[in-house]
Amino acid sequence: MKLSKFCSEELITFDLKGKTKNEVIRELVDMASQSNLVKDAEELYRDVTERENLVTTGVGYGVAFPHAKTRATRGIVIAFGRSDTGVDFDAMDRKPVHLFFLIAAPEDAIGAHLNVMARLSFIMKSEENRKKLMEVQSPGELLQIIDTVE
Repeated sequence: MKLSKFCSEELITFDLKGKTKNEVIRELVDMASQSNLVKDAEELYRDVTERENLVTTGVGYGVAFPHAKTRATRGIVIAFGRSDTGVDFDAMDRKPVHLFFLIAAPEDAIGAHLNVMARLSFIMKSEENRKKLMEVQSPGELLQIIDTVE
């Protein structure tokens, strides 16, 4: 699965400014809303924070996957953000999160949504891949990494 078809260079930042969970989600949603697939940024923000309040998407190892199935988008959108300092995201291992993948999917995209989550989870299991994403300098390079790593 080529994850780059759900993301684009303008949906990537290596310099997240947010210092709290909600600030980071807001920043990622604002970025994602640059996609013409996102119809309503406020609804997307509400849906992602509501989902996050159920159980953290900070999976550990410095990674979080804030996400939602929502009416606010016409297709799957991925926004990526990196925080060099890290953010307290209530991660399962209680460590700061540095790598964030916001995933927005239409309510009826059940299979595709799960496939995207599974692929990103698989990529982020590897310490080598996490290291690559902490060091990558260009959006194009990041897209290439998420499309080609094993």
